[in-house]
Amino acid sequence: MIHVLLADDQTLVRQGIKSLLALTPDIRVAAEASDGEEALAIVATTALDVLLLDVRMPRKTGLDVLTALRGNNKAPPAILLTTFDDDAVAAAGIRLGARGFLLKDIGLEQLAEAIRAVHAGGTLWNPAITEKVLRGLDRLKLDVPVIEPMAALTAREVEVLRLMASGASNREIAEMLGTAEGTVKNHASSIFSKLGVRDRTKAVLRAIELGCI
Repeated sequence: MIHVLLADDQTLVRQGIKSLLALTPDIRVAAEASDGEEALAIVATTALDVLLLDVRMPRKTGLDVLTALRGNNKAPPAILLTTFDDDAVAAAGIRLGARGFLLKDIGLEQLAEAIRAVHAGGTLWNPAITEKVLRGLDRLKLDVPVIEPMAALTAREVEVLRLMASGASNREIAEMLGTAEGTVKNHASSIFSKLGVRDRTKAVLRAIELGCI
């Protein structure tokens, strides 16, 4: 039996996925978490085979969980689940060691196949994850010179960058932070300039490389 941790802040989503996986003969949801902090606590105390992590969760996102587990050779392999197809999130997930990236609209057969593949040591990526992202991860270079060896990001810029990594749009980030969308755009421009990049995907990857997020 493959024992799975399902981490998602939406109760109905967790119940739906759990019910679906109960129909398989070899996969069971052994533990549930409603946020990333809870997921990490469960991983530390429970024997698990695969982690199913929602990208966007309170307290710690799915990417934050992967970051916290980096270097832990005993950590179970993880699959990221998301509602939105976002190259930046997929690229960040790959860099952080995720073994799969799937959209939540997939069927039971695809989900079960992904869990089995990851449990067996393989990977499974949704076809929506472009070949460009997978092929270019190890070749991403800075687009423009960094202002300084690593110009310090402000606390708010790091916060914006973390939300970017979770796949949130500028409008969604503005709503979560209680600020104007234009302000978020200004933060994004400053982040790109300091990191020496021109887009979100490279900003997230560069930040991960530098240990900013």
